[in-house]
Amino acid sequence: MATRDAGAIHRAIEAVWRIESAKIIATVARMVRDVGLAEELAQDALVSALEQWPEEGVPDNPAAWLTQVAKHRALDRLRRGQLAERKAPEIGRELDAQHEMAQADFAEAVDAALDDDIGDDLLRLVFTACHPVLSTEARVALTLRLMGGLTTDEIARAFLVPEATVAQRIVRAKRTLAEARVPFEVPRRHELEARLASVLEVLYLIFNEGYAATAGDDWMRPALCDEALRLGRIVAELVPGEAEVHGLVALMEIQASRTAARVGASGEPVLLLEQNRARWDQMLIRRGFAALARAESLGGAFGPYALQAAIAACHGRARTAGETDWPRIAALYDALAELSPSPIVELNRAVALSMAFGPAAGLEVVDALMGEPALQGYHLLPTVRGDLLFKLGRLDEARKEFDRAASLTRNTRERALLLARARACTPN
Repeated sequence: MATRDAGAIHRAIEAVWRIESAKIIATVARMVRDVGLAEELAQDALVSALEQWPEEGVPDNPAAWLTQVAKHRALDRLRRGQLAERKAPEIGRELDAQHEMAQADFAEAVDAALDDDIGDDLLRLVFTACHPVLSTEARVALTLRLMGGLTTDEIARAFLVPEATVAQRIVRAKRTLAEARVPFEVPRRHELEARLASVLEVLYLIFNEGYAATAGDDWMRPALCDEALRLGRIVAELVPGEAEVHGLVALMEIQASRTAARVGASGEPVLLLEQNRARWDQMLIRRGFAALARAESLGGAFGPYALQAAIAACHGRARTAGETDWPRIAALYDALAELSPSPIVELNRAVALSMAFGPAAGLEVVDALMGEPALQGYHLLPTVRGDLLFKLGRLDEARKEFDRAASLTRNTRERALLLARARACTPN
């Protein structure tokens, strides 16, 4: 044991918990088959660390210490009455042990079995946290809590919602999983694709909220991007044969490479074509290219995430905005619209068409979207239309679109940008 001051010890505990909590919860969840209870037992271990380490010092292997304490708490619960009676058959099957074994032998068998590869447990945990039985908001909150180790307060601040709201979502999510008797397991092959799509959706929602915050005073929240990318890399290593996982990782890597260039000195947004590409992170771009190549190596047609990654790669390869291969991007959006049609994809396709073939070509597509119910209230529709009208010299119409877009966005930085663009449409 190495004794440290209380502040350093608390920082060490916080760091270990952030890195290792998912593994600890996953390990315990395999024992108790209940992610809510597993988190509670892991939290008990954390409390024990907060109580003991300031007196005894930080253990040489703090993650193992926390895991062992949580496992012992789980064993205590399993040995007590009703829970042990209900779970014993499952535990017995998994550990290949007899229900009648002595308690000492039972504990030894559990310890031996839980020394298996943690990857399987982490995969079970992410599939459980992202189970389709939960609402989208609940899946996001539970994933950040269980897989990311974020506190309820941190999640609330990241999404600009009250802490009580996040806490309620997490509690309800755990209750829903328990009531639905969602098994703590990797889904079978016949349902893997749909379940994996739910996981990828959650990760990309987290990333996008960090990449372009929907509300608040900041244009970006890089910590959310980092967390989504970290989790995406983990999932990609856990299911290396799934091309769309690598496609999503490639997309997030390349988009994250622009983080430093997307915000100006005063925190104002800097749009893609105006960014200083020397500030793009070349290491992340190379990682993105590698992940995209990995997706391609698995064969078959690209899925939606891999297609979007291929679009991002076109930007990543262009040393200047003028070198961007817009015809290829337009063709990729055509493929994406055919594979996964949506009004958002069509709006992005309009932008690509305008850059490849002129603003009139893009405006034709945008005008066809003006009555689309799903885009009513979506600020990027008038934003794109305003930009195309501006390029066509129809300044009065453009100004009205930018004003409308500014009234719809909930992000302070974006509103300021849109109002500035509206003012630029008024002749001096």
